Amino acid sequence: MLFSEQPRSYGQSMGGRVKKPSPSGDDPVNGLCTAPLSVVPPSIPPMTSHRGQLAIVLHTHMPYVESFGTWPFGEEWLWFCVAESYLRLEPVLSEAPLTIGVTPVLADQFEAMKPGPGDGAGAAGDRMLAWFADSREYVFGEDIRSFREVGKADQSEALEPQLADYRRAAARFEQIGRDLNGLFARFASEGRAELIGGPATHAIMPLLATDFGADLQLRVGSESHAARFGNPAGAPAIWLPECAYAPGVESHLARNGVGAFCVDQSHVNGLDSLENLEPVALPGGVTAAPIDWLLVDRIWGDDAYPSAPDYRSSFERTIHALMPRANHGRAWRPEPARAQAAADADDFLTHVRERLDRYSSERGHGGLCVVAIDTELLGHWWYEGPWWLEEVCAGAAGAGIELVTLSEGVAAAAPRERELCTSSWGQNKDLTTWDSPAVADFAWQTRDAELRLFDLLGHDRSTAGSPAALRAARELLALQSSDWAFIAKRATAGDYAHDRYAAHLAAYERACAALSQSTDPSSGAAAQSRTRGEGIAARLAGLAPGLDHQTLSDIRCAY
Repeated sequence: MLFSEQPRSYGQSMGGRVKKPSPSGDDPVNGLCTAPLSVVPPSIPPMTSHRGQLAIVLHTHMPYVESFGTWPFGEEWLWFCVAESYLRLEPVLSEAPLTIGVTPVLADQFEAMKPGPGDGAGAAGDRMLAWFADSREYVFGEDIRSFREVGKADQSEALEPQLADYRRAAARFEQIGRDLNGLFARFASEGRAELIGGPATHAIMPLLATDFGADLQLRVGSESHAARFGNPAGAPAIWLPECAYAPGVESHLARNGVGAFCVDQSHVNGLDSLENLEPVALPGGVTAAPIDWLLVDRIWGDDAYPSAPDYRSSFERTIHALMPRANHGRAWRPEPARAQAAADADDFLTHVRERLDRYSSERGHGGLCVVAIDTELLGHWWYEGPWWLEEVCAGAAGAGIELVTLSEGVAAAAPRERELCTSSWGQNKDLTTWDSPAVADFAWQTRDAELRLFDLLGHDRSTAGSPAALRAARELLALQSSDWAFIAKRATAGDYAHDRYAAHLAAYERACAALSQSTDPSSGAAAQSRTRGEGIAARLAGLAPGLDHQTLSDIRCAY
């Protein structure tokens, strides 16, 4: 039997958006395309009309899985996306004026793949290449052979280009020196893209307990981004995890030098409201750029572009979780799928133009359409997504639409002053995915851990330099990730999220116990010296490697 339903996994529903469910395998295997993406024209002339602008924001993120399991949940999630999304998108990302958000926690995992000095350097890259050469070759080979044996050569042919794409991804990874951070950096330095960072481990900022906790996330994230991709000019834009906003978050952002972020107010303004095309000026000089969910829904709704009959189906899979069929039920073929991607790009640009024309007609000046989606949707979930994005970028100028980065769009706008409501781009457009009875333990234990570390560090700068303090801070960052509550709430990965959270909490407790002894005045100087992190490693795999004594003590001593 070649086809079988598999348990769902995290990768098919990343980031908290409402998406059509899929009975997947350990994670979708949306293979790579054999047809090369054509190069987007390097120069799109500026618009002379007052129509407005389009900013496409690609949110690139993975939970911290490096060194924490492989199958059925763990590092394979990341490896799928490296091959199926990140490297497939390289041609268009290197040429078009797109905004690419790379979360610091993902950049940490890219860094662990790169060869370097020291034991274990580059081991994560070795594991990924071994998986490409072993697992991917085996499962594709088995299914291609089996389909041929039962007289279904058309389905074998549907899988062959996907296997070829994995081989191409492995070769390209070697060509770039296994340095994915360096590749993304070149999208901005040699191309027209804007790279933006964000909080260190994708924390839900409104749920943090203290200014100390907010600064820890934002400063560690900012320093990580600067170390990998350089310092942007002026106040940078960032990706606010899950677009999770509550009044007051802007004060954290302003304090840490953030200039702009995306927000989803579609449930407040109304899906069709023109206010969703107006950046909002907030106190402290921070600008919120609303996402235009009316346009996003054309890509990510239940009956959106990926559901077209000629696109590859992510629902019916082989026993190896491969996908040889199209949505119409027959074997997938790249030619009609590519034609559909071009048609959907034209449709998208038509709706963008209509949206901008309506805004400029009613308001007398141009608006800003911000369309934000997960990078992993393009390729990993929607196989033809990279083709669609290529066609959108190539066709924008001809459609009379100026394609800009987020920062360019915000700079050209005249932000309106108005209050924003608590919101996210998650289910129900609120914070309940991360703050509700089903995930209450995550929320409360994380806040408690934040408050305890704040108290333990105190104002003794030497305390923050101990291995125990640095390890406790890293474990706190891991606990604060939005991913654990999201995965648990959506029940997409068995006990993985609960097990990971429990392990990080236990490690945090051990580090705090050592730190508590070292800061206890009654224990004596000798005992304090012995216990100040004795037996506690400061590092947590490759997470937040740049966090040091100076940064931690500066953040704590500010309060």
